Amino acid sequence: MLTKKENIIQNSTALAEFILLGLSDELNLQNILFSMFLVVYIIILAGNLIIILLTLVDPALQTPMYFFLRNLSFLEICYTSVNVPKMLENLLSGNKSISFLGCALETYFTFFLGGSECFLLASMSYDRYVAICKPLHYPVLMNRKVCMGLAVAPWLSGFFMSLCLTSMVFTMSFCGSNEINHFYCDVPPLLKLACGDTSRTEMAVFLVAMIFISFPFLPILLSYAGIVATILGISSAEGRKKTFSTCSSHLIVVTLFYGSGCIVYLKPNSTYSPNTDKYLSLFYTVFIPILNPIIYSLRNKEVKGAFKRVWERKTFT
Repeated sequence: MLTKKENIIQNSTALAEFILLGLSDELNLQNILFSMFLVVYIIILAGNLIIILLTLVDPALQTPMYFFLRNLSFLEICYTSVNVPKMLENLLSGNKSISFLGCALETYFTFFLGGSECFLLASMSYDRYVAICKPLHYPVLMNRKVCMGLAVAPWLSGFFMSLCLTSMVFTMSFCGSNEINHFYCDVPPLLKLACGDTSRTEMAVFLVAMIFISFPFLPILLSYAGIVATILGISSAEGRKKTFSTCSSHLIVVTLFYGSGCIVYLKPNSTYSPNTDKYLSLFYTVFIPILNPIIYSLRNKEVKGAFKRVWERKTFT
């Protein structure tokens, strides 16, 4: 039984740092995971940087659609860089500790960038709606000023909403175990470490998560309802296929990102499963960012054409 002094020491340690249990305790598996995620991280950085460079230098890609894609690629690089380097460090060194402040910052930037991506996907869906449903008005409705507003608004929304969520979580008292059954500081496992009655905080976090997801998801839903109605109104099958191809990549990304996010943050707290949530989080923090460049490049003739032109220009100079 711990003495009063030992209890104080234990609580102060819990407040000073957390321990990220990560994906595995087996040394051999940790080495394999380190190698695998290092390769994945390099591919994410390279793939998204290529898209950023292509959409900057190629004249054919100077349109609102590729302006938003460039923003999405930059977001993916930032989003992945919040958690993956720390995960790689933990796998390589075996030191799984993270300071209280470091944990709070990691949580904040994870939700800041993840929330910004939710809102940016909504901006991208509106762009596709205008392009397909109002093509004659597209240059006016999606002018430079509107595009800048639709790009900046997601960052501001993510900034303020993440600040609200992080402050709610890290103003709670933590006691007892300081072990987080995750590879980064995520909200659901942190709530499990809090002292006393956390039902109000859990409800508040749930409501903020709802806003994070539902506010941008509603315009996405409405945009695609209009897009589907327009596509169904096209008489030829070839015309419908060609029109749908312009937004299919975005739809795939939205489905993957929102699907995994909803499962983790909007399910009842009673069904919380640390291991399941950990691997779902791995899906949208690591594997979706690596899928984005693949989806947008392999399924997009304009991006492939731009890459070919840049490659040929480099080869013959």
